[in-house]
Amino acid sequence: MKNRSRLCSLALVSAFLLDGCGMVPGAGPQKRTVSIWLMKDSVSDDFLKRFTTAYEKDHPSVKLKFTFQEWTGIGKKVTDALKSNKAPDVIEVGNTQVAQYAESDALHDLTLESVRDLGNEEWLPGLAEPGSINGSQYGIPWYAANRIVIYNKDLFAGAGISRPPRTRAEWLEDAEKLNHGGIQGIYLSGQDWYTLAGFIWDEGGQLAVEKAAGWQGALNTSAALRGMAFYKKLQSHGDGPRDGDEETPPQAEVFAQGKVAQMIAVPSAATVIENANPGLKGRLGFFPVPGKTAAAPGAVFTGGSDLIVPKHAGERAAAIEVVKALASRKWQTDLARTMHYVPNKSTLAGVIGGDESTAAMAAGAARGRATPNSPQWADVEADNPIKPYMTAVLQGQDPGRAARTASERITAALTPH
Repeated sequence: MKNRSRLCSLALVSAFLLDGCGMVPGAGPQKRTVSIWLMKDSVSDDFLKRFTTAYEKDHPSVKLKFTFQEWTGIGKKVTDALKSNKAPDVIEVGNTQVAQYAESDALHDLTLESVRDLGNEEWLPGLAEPGSINGSQYGIPWYAANRIVIYNKDLFAGAGISRPPRTRAEWLEDAEKLNHGGIQGIYLSGQDWYTLAGFIWDEGGQLAVEKAAGWQGALNTSAALRGMAFYKKLQSHGDGPRDGDEETPPQAEVFAQGKVAQMIAVPSAATVIENANPGLKGRLGFFPVPGKTAAAPGAVFTGGSDLIVPKHAGERAAAIEVVKALASRKWQTDLARTMHYVPNKSTLAGVIGGDESTAAMAAGAARGRATPNSPQWADVEADNPIKPYMTAVLQGQDPGRAARTASERITAALTPH
């Protein structure tokens, strides 16, 4: 009897535990809540509603809980969350931020899923490379955006230019032709360093390189100097301030005045222009930043977001399935069409359809790049030495000397303290 009573007690305890896990025959599975941090305005309410409804229908044991975060101060907030035992299950992060979070050894390695389930060989390099640290994939590419050229069709037609330029040489010729009679051939501020980065990459140069001794600034290489020389030529065909960036003054507002033929920006700038000057609606055109030859567009900086899964995620297995869904063809297509983003794979560029600006962006994204994959790159941007370097060259200082100074400052910022 004693043994029988003990067996009955064990059976009751086992039944209780199984019931708590939703495993008793006839009992429904226990719902698991997957918490997801997204950045404010990264997706629309309609997209999120469609995704949530479809996902929870296909996964009845899962409930999705989305929380939106502000970009301001997000670095510390994510770092603190990763250190805690209450980290969200999925976090959207800027593609160039993955390295600093991976350095904490608090991210789940998603290499297996990227190869087995997500077709990583087709990912845009500008999203995939920042998410890969020492051969392991910690960030799953979600969406991309990059700069294109926005132009005034009326001003191009008035100058006798019937089609957008396809090479750098044609671009310079057109900018020079357009730059007369009170019209700026191109509005390019002196400190638009993301655009400069593309020209440097096109020449085979880098902003910084990783060597045995650590990361070192590389603006003083001959290739990087050629990129800066091209920037100076192009910038001379307009009145962009040599000592300001794209927001000082806001270049979209300058363009909206109707006296600028072209500018380099993300497609969303077109909305700002048209809101400021409704007369330009339907008069704007778009083309990828031209390359050195007509065979391919120029290299561009790819911004965008990756998805990460913390090691301490309470619902890690379910979180990975959510990430796989968000990165899938179905939802990449929906996201691209809804938000006018570039999908995470070059093979999905065709899903954008007839949107001229997004199509131009997708063409450029195929040659997109990211900033150096160092955890300390944020320190470079915090007190960016590239900007004063550009101003110095545009104002006539010796390019080599100015580049060496900037490279030394980059090296210092990239050296762990």
